[in-house]
Amino acid sequence: MEPILTNQPSSKASTSRIDVIDVLRGYAVAAIMLIHNIEHFNYYHYPDKALNPDWLNTLNTGVFDLTFFLFGGKTYSIFAILFGFTFYLMNNKQTKAGKDFGPRYLWRLFTLTFFALINATFFPGEVLMLYALTGVILFFVRKWSNKALLFGAFFFLLQPTDLLHYVYSIFNPEYTPAVRMFAAPWKASMDIIKEGNFLETLWGNITYGQQFSLLWAIECGRAIQTMGLFIFGFWLGKVGAFKPKHYNKWKNVLAVSFAVMIPLYFLKVHFMGGDQTEIIKRTIGTAFDMWWKFSFTLIWISFIILIYKSDTVKRLCRPLQTYGKMSMTNYIVQSIIGGILYFGYGFHLADTCGVAFSLLIGFIFLIAQIKMCQLWLKHYKQGPFEMLWHKLTWLK
Repeated sequence: MEPILTNQPSSKASTSRIDVIDVLRGYAVAAIMLIHNIEHFNYYHYPDKALNPDWLNTLNTGVFDLTFFLFGGKTYSIFAILFGFTFYLMNNKQTKAGKDFGPRYLWRLFTLTFFALINATFFPGEVLMLYALTGVILFFVRKWSNKALLFGAFFFLLQPTDLLHYVYSIFNPEYTPAVRMFAAPWKASMDIIKEGNFLETLWGNITYGQQFSLLWAIECGRAIQTMGLFIFGFWLGKVGAFKPKHYNKWKNVLAVSFAVMIPLYFLKVHFMGGDQTEIIKRTIGTAFDMWWKFSFTLIWISFIILIYKSDTVKRLCRPLQTYGKMSMTNYIVQSIIGGILYFGYGFHLADTCGVAFSLLIGFIFLIAQIKMCQLWLKHYKQGPFEMLWHKLTWLK
């Protein structure tokens, strides 16, 4: 959700590096948007299966499972890694100028909450506020060495709180996990989305919706993972991982990630299985789930970087590159339009559109957004929200 800096050096190598980052970001936002459509933007309300033919129910189930297997929790992770990488770009530029970017970065995170509140008004489950809160970790690690950063990323990606809860349960067999705190505000939010008018829904989104979104991220391991992803993206920037001269090294990343992803998937399925206790599912199960998603994330990143060396792929990826340059704008606009399409105050398509048809709507929506980005970027270097965030960041 970070805008790509437009004041980078104009060398061929730098341009290539920025292009592939735009493509990665565009791919991540596009996949997130498609997932949001089949989720009905966190509404999770669908037509009665009993009224559908069997083939349609089978199709809907298959589309849902395949989409989440390929993209669920992986494209979000790409987004978070690129957030950390963009921090590197800005921090590195200020460091070279003899300035400490830290205080300015904290102000930037504070201004991010403004955009988070806009998005949260329309989407019960937005992520910008989580970024604004967990992003503070980069302030504290901004002067760490490369080794320290890699260790810090590893620490958070290890899901330490989940593992500690599991260890605690071993020594205290009577320990039971607390009731999920996000459940109550989630139900309240869904009830308002179903029955509320426009203003009631907006208020429910920004109160109950934002509350359950943050609580879910904390209770289900996403907040801890996000901090690890931020630091990992910062580390990737410092070691020059996205420079063209290092592209071939991503072959090793692809091979190792693929080899690790397969056993992690089966371990995740095992420990999240129905025959496991709740404490196992919410500790070891969560950890393996996050590790599997992270390994899959590296597969996507390395694969895209490796194929992007081809001129043909570069031409094919130009729409995604354009889309990625306006990632924050596209993310917020999709939340606004998504509510109008699926929520009770709007067309309430959640009552009539199953998963497969919702995915088709998502693709049409994506094409329309890409066309709008192409028109906008003919006249401006950044999207409207990116432009505003840039101006707010550098206020004197």
